[in-house]
Amino acid sequence: MAVVAALAATQHAGAVEIVSGDWTVDVGGIINAYATSVSCSGDTVGGPALGGRGLGCSGESSKTSIGNGLLPSGLITKFKTSQDGLDIGGTIGIMVHAATDSGIAANSAVDVRQAFFTIGTAEAGTLKIGRDYGVFGANAILSDMTLVGAGAPVQATQRGRVTLGHIGAGYTYLGTYGQMTYTSPVLGGGFTFTGALVSPVDSGLYASQAGPQYQAQLAWAGNGFKAWIGAKIQHFADAGAGTGGFSETAGEIGVSYANGPFGFLANYQEGKGIGILTDGDQGPVKGRNYLIQGTYKVTDKLKFGVNYGESRNKDGNATNVALNASFKSNSNVTAGLYYGLTKSITLAGEVGDTRSKDYLGNTAKMFGGSLGGIIFF
Repeated sequence: MAVVAALAATQHAGAVEIVSGDWTVDVGGIINAYATSVSCSGDTVGGPALGGRGLGCSGESSKTSIGNGLLPSGLITKFKTSQDGLDIGGTIGIMVHAATDSGIAANSAVDVRQAFFTIGTAEAGTLKIGRDYGVFGANAILSDMTLVGAGAPVQATQRGRVTLGHIGAGYTYLGTYGQMTYTSPVLGGGFTFTGALVSPVDSGLYASQAGPQYQAQLAWAGNGFKAWIGAKIQHFADAGAGTGGFSETAGEIGVSYANGPFGFLANYQEGKGIGILTDGDQGPVKGRNYLIQGTYKVTDKLKFGVNYGESRNKDGNATNVALNASFKSNSNVTAGLYYGLTKSITLAGEVGDTRSKDYLGNTAKMFGGSLGGIIFF
């Protein structure tokens, strides 16, 4: 599932459409920036502590940035054609970031998150080949209201990349992978199945080997409701550190509603090796993530929302001390206002509180806010 492309499609078609023979090429994109300000307090918590001074405030007690929100800025090119009875399409997404720690150095880092093509028919379904976002976790991040805002304004990631929304504090990042993914046509009753062979990834003391990562999802949609269940599996081998290997096995279940002024989202993930930020980043530790959200459209242009998420290691202190300095959990609550200035521009203001805990009883706190906007063209 192409997260940026899918979101852009719901906002506005490509700014330029070129038709030549049987080919149609759409060129569009997304630009956003948010002024974020955070302050950090409380105890020192190790590991991926988003509320701590090291990550949350980039090593300071307070910090300010003007950079990307949860989405990067990018140029997105999509194409489609029909040949020999097959529907053919594809996407290339070239992403960039706004904020750095320098006013002199070149901001030349390019993130090609999407470069894939698709072939299929309405009756048989679609095969996607190339690099794209993962299947597992896609519905959670697509339905997160902070996707067009900042969410947790983690300074260590916003400078040189993006903020985190609820990544690491509500869901594990869906990831970008080389993949071969099949999506069925809509089956009886509104069901759709997606299955993916994904290029396996390394993580710290663990390495991928012969087998791919597997991801799958069964989804249902109707009358404004969506519901889904998903899974992903990968074997991690010892990378020479004497830690032994393990298998990442994770599951997901969620539901969303968007029809009329009210919106709702609930998503739950759990598994061994699921990681806090990404696959296996906590080793073979069992973890769980959940996100709940409610939104209300005050007017046709103004929406208010509140969401809360938590990512937590479920294993005890002994395992975690060896792996990640006894890290236990991240949580974040965000309240936001989103105003559709035009059909292409959304202005957003958010405030939020992020907390990180360890098994020793320590709590790190980050309070922050963001103000800015995003344009889809």
